[in-house]
Amino acid sequence: MPKPQPRAWQRMLSGRRLDLLDPTPVDIEIEDIAHGLAFVARWNGQTKGDFAYSVAEHSLLVTDIFAIQQPTAPIKWQLAALLHDAPEYVIGDMISPVKAAVGPGYGTLDDRLTAAIHLRFGLPAQIPATVKRQIKRADKLSAWLEAVQIAGFTVAEADRFFGKQDRDLANSLTLQLRPPVAVRADFTARYHMLAALT
Repeated sequence: MPKPQPRAWQRMLSGRRLDLLDPTPVDIEIEDIAHGLAFVARWNGQTKGDFAYSVAEHSLLVTDIFAIQQPTAPIKWQLAALLHDAPEYVIGDMISPVKAAVGPGYGTLDDRLTAAIHLRFGLPAQIPATVKRQIKRADKLSAWLEAVQIAGFTVAEADRFFGKQDRDLANSLTLQLRPPVAVRADFTARYHMLAALT
């Protein structure tokens, strides 16, 4: 008798069961993503403040930065920016050294989840390379800000790891550390606002 396969799905609070190895768009809900990301800490929780800096808060900041840097981009790419780390609602936020140690399997899992999430919310499974680079640029500025403002990096260290950033834009942005319930609500509201405009 063949050995049963290990369970590869996770039950969401919405009641959906998401197969992590073969995700389908119909099993993905924005409320599950918002809830999960609001409770996933960036920097493995090694940040200053009374609340963890969540992936949901980071995603909101990346979306804001993207909109500033790409003011003429279609709204759907702001939605892509908001969802750029969405798979982390089920696979967590691994820092780069851990991702490298885990190997290519992590990237494959992330890619499958990303494609299903994009399709669920009306985006192409694969974001155009130009847009992906623009979102990555906003992501790097966000990481630089996080490093300097809440993760204990000096400006020189942040420059070394994340590249020198637009100082004027960086100086105009201040990170917020808020309770997960507030971040979850803002993430969900931003999604609905962007979805209504696309």
